[in-house]
Amino acid sequence: MSEAIKNIKEPVRKTKVESFDISRSDETLHLATDLAKFIKDNKLSTTVQGKEFVNVEGWQYAGSRLGIVPIVDHVINVSTEQEIKYQAKVTLFDMKSGHTVGAGFAICSNKEQGKKFYQEFAIMSMAQTRAIGKAYRNILAWIIRAAGYEPTPAEEMEYGGNTPTAQPAMVVTPAAAPAPVAAEAPAAMKAVPAEPAAPAVAEAPAPTYASASQKEEIIRLLNHPVITRPEKTKMLLNINRLDEERATQAIAKLKKAIDDRENGQSAAA
Repeated sequence: MSEAIKNIKEPVRKTKVESFDISRSDETLHLATDLAKFIKDNKLSTTVQGKEFVNVEGWQYAGSRLGIVPIVDHVINVSTEQEIKYQAKVTLFDMKSGHTVGAGFAICSNKEQGKKFYQEFAIMSMAQTRAIGKAYRNILAWIIRAAGYEPTPAEEMEYGGNTPTAQPAMVVTPAAAPAPVAAEAPAAMKAVPAEPAAPAVAEAPAPTYASASQKEEIIRLLNHPVITRPEKTKMLLNINRLDEERATQAIAKLKKAIDDRENGQSAAA
């Protein structure tokens, strides 16, 4: 019997899905411990205002350990002439039971803070990513909380602009006391020479922020596959604070990192 015929007759082995049972709290608490270590070791969280939020990859890992996978139902273009905007819906499928166990909706728009210069494909991709995180959050938030993290996907957070601007303290000056009434007419007033005006203090020139073309180039480079999500997040957090000189330096560093990593991958291959 030929090898080809033997291979056809051999039974197909089904891959067993190794997962925890979400209905058993003792198992899911073990998952929370494992999840906390995995997120920390792989740096799958983002710090926003001193709190740790798990990136979508961490939520996907938690779902995969439970045998729950995301399925993108649709990504709809709801843009207008003034705005690029996409809506996505994701459902969660339990491979063990064969049933849908959750869903999540999300949108993304270039009107959001920090996304003004995003290209259309990036807006569409973020809507899908957010929907995946939202779907998992609806059923796994308590497990993420048990792992020691905030129960909201990092992609839903508004990076920057959340800290209220400190208002200057109001200085209350006491009312001037009324001038005393003179008992008699004052003597002739002696002319007093006017004091010389204080020299004007030169104001510091306002910083020249990065141009739109510089920001577009930074975002284009950040979308390269060799740039990691933490690197991308850190840069996007500060992109609106960059001046022209720092933006030029950031572009040069990103290009060098991409060249170095691509050459390293080619050498490894």
